[in-house]
Amino acid sequence: MFRKEDIQLGIAPIGWTNDDMPELGGDIPFEQCISEMALAGFTGTEIGNKYPRNIDELKQALQLRGLQIASAWFSAYLTTKPYEETEAAFIQHRDFLHAMGAEVIVVSEQGKSIQGEMDTPLFEKKPKFSDQEWQTLAQGLNRLGELAQQKGLNLVYHHHMGTGVQTADEIDQLMNLTDENLVYLLFDTGHLYFSGDDPLYILKKYLDRIKHVHLKDVRADIAKQVRNGQQSFLQAVKQGVFTVPGDGAYDFLPAFEILAKSSYKGWLLVEAEQDPMKANPLQYALIARNYIRDKAGI
Repeated sequence: MFRKEDIQLGIAPIGWTNDDMPELGGDIPFEQCISEMALAGFTGTEIGNKYPRNIDELKQALQLRGLQIASAWFSAYLTTKPYEETEAAFIQHRDFLHAMGAEVIVVSEQGKSIQGEMDTPLFEKKPKFSDQEWQTLAQGLNRLGELAQQKGLNLVYHHHMGTGVQTADEIDQLMNLTDENLVYLLFDTGHLYFSGDDPLYILKKYLDRIKHVHLKDVRADIAKQVRNGQQSFLQAVKQGVFTVPGDGAYDFLPAFEILAKSSYKGWLLVEAEQDPMKANPLQYALIARNYIRDKAGI
């Protein structure tokens, strides 16, 4: 299906240790995390909060295990703070990723976000941007996109539950307002499915602007409980709303077929935050790797 030379397979550390909830996997060492990634058959990773920030130290740890850095999350606050604050942090983040050999920078607008609030209902209190905030966000992202390209990287925007860019309509708005040559899209199956949108709609519509892919599955029964019970994003994660491809309700085969027939080249990165006490990270990494091999042929 895919040409193996076009695709790199990675997995995020969030199944081992959670950046937003350190109590989930707080006792799991960085070395165990990346060793199990390699053992499961992945060749790349995104950066978590336990990863060394010393470039030489991190490179050595990854090279010993045959791993590369695909990217790392960046929180922007373009709608709620002066642009200069986000830019300064972005440049530092960009330079670190460039030194690590990454080609994309994952950016999510965290102004007004409720994704990190334990008791705020995810659907009832979902943030909305005003017309002015949309303009401010788009202009800021375009400027950050230019800064990324100065170092040969591309900005990929991460639509995310609990933020102002969550739904298909909001992704449409963002894509319409931003420069197609400066702001690209991270396609995340799990966040769209959980939001109640059709991931394939976004995949087909913005295929030419998608430069990074997160493979995340959803347990539909828990997603329904979260929506009906007015629970928060973090509560949903603790309950196990997300899981790896092959263990949830989403059928990845159509998405794989569309990507394989396209000109997409880059990372397919498993990202499924779970409680490692309930979902053994290595076991679930192997479930994901076997599913991708069976369904995507890589």
